[in-house]
Amino acid sequence: MSITLLLVFLALAALGVPLAIGLGLASVCAIVMFSSTPVSVLSESMFSAMNSFLLVAVPLFLLVGQLMERGGVADRIFDFAHAAVGWLPGGMGHVNVASSVVFGGISGSSVADIASLGAVEINAMVKHGYDKGYAVGMTLATSTLSSIIPPSILMVLAGSIASQSIGLLLIGGLVPGLFIAAMLMAYNHLYSVRRGVAPPTPFVMARLLRAGLRAILPMLTPVILMVGILDGFFTPTEAAVIAVVYTAVIAGVFYRTIKLPDIGPMLSETARTAGNILFIAATAKLAAWVFAFDGLPVKVAEGLSVLTSSPTVVMLLIFLFLIVVGMFMDAIAAMFILIPVLLPPAVSLGVDPIHMLVVMVITLTLGLVTPPVGVCLFAVSKVSGLSIEQVVRGSTGPVSILVVAILALVLFPALVIGPLKLLGLY
Repeated sequence: MSITLLLVFLALAALGVPLAIGLGLASVCAIVMFSSTPVSVLSESMFSAMNSFLLVAVPLFLLVGQLMERGGVADRIFDFAHAAVGWLPGGMGHVNVASSVVFGGISGSSVADIASLGAVEINAMVKHGYDKGYAVGMTLATSTLSSIIPPSILMVLAGSIASQSIGLLLIGGLVPGLFIAAMLMAYNHLYSVRRGVAPPTPFVMARLLRAGLRAILPMLTPVILMVGILDGFFTPTEAAVIAVVYTAVIAGVFYRTIKLPDIGPMLSETARTAGNILFIAATAKLAAWVFAFDGLPVKVAEGLSVLTSSPTVVMLLIFLFLIVVGMFMDAIAAMFILIPVLLPPAVSLGVDPIHMLVVMVITLTLGLVTPPVGVCLFAVSKVSGLSIEQVVRGSTGPVSILVVAILALVLFPALVIGPLKLLGLY
């Protein structure tokens, strides 16, 4: 059944059939051919996949991203990052990284990061002497931070699929996200010093304070969410509701950058994106049912146990596999399909589930920036005016640093689990 499903799905994908439709058709074909399950059961299974309180957080966090993107928050964040780290050697490259860290803690979307900050970051780096290809490559690499640092939409989905604590996953992505940002800043420092570009601007405390005051309200968003989740004041889904109300008040009342006519297009775009995600969730539920009926997780566990009994080696194998998968499949679809298949056997071999899910999400974000289907790759190409080939050449260095950083997370689980234990959460 599983082989039939995968073959039909790949054939439909090659013909250009939309991902969710192809996955649903492939699943139905496999079920009809190899089982006597009534079709009514299939429809009930699809409905149950979407009938989840946890998944309500997805459209809400998407709406937060829309509010921030259209609310003029990006310029305030960029100015604050410039004042905070622009004086360091390689200043404007560091500003690029810091801006994405802060914006990622607000929007939770890599595409929103590029749409809001991309042009500003690229133009500023070019103005300060950076090669445009490198500036575009760094912008592409830093956009992945928005899918890692809480509130990450991908972490919410991973927790929902795996029936694991979304709060733990959101918080578990914070230190890895900051670690990757530090690696990118170290690489940018070496690049800048070697090439003699972007001399630092003087540090001015008054400028930092002014920029901080202008950006303080949106920057409080992730703080409010994380403190509320950590202290048990609200669930991740309730946190998403609070984030929507808070960002709407900031953009609509304090900044007055969003008017009533803007609300309709924002809700429409949010509904369209959330509909795509939830449609994938519904059809992926059928695929997960096929894999479970076929005993695929057990077979994967048996295959892994033959190869190795080391949790580290298991994680390395999964890491390499996910890099390849991410190049050809949307991260959301890959999670819905692969988490039910890979997580149980990996846990049975001693892999920590939170560690694996965080690494899985971060690894699949590589697919956002790599050809041939990287959504952020095409977005940054459009923003910058460079061809896909030029963007790929310019991003080779920064994306390589991403791979090395993720490999470190694979080899050293304490980078993910350690902070959770220090906080007494795990």
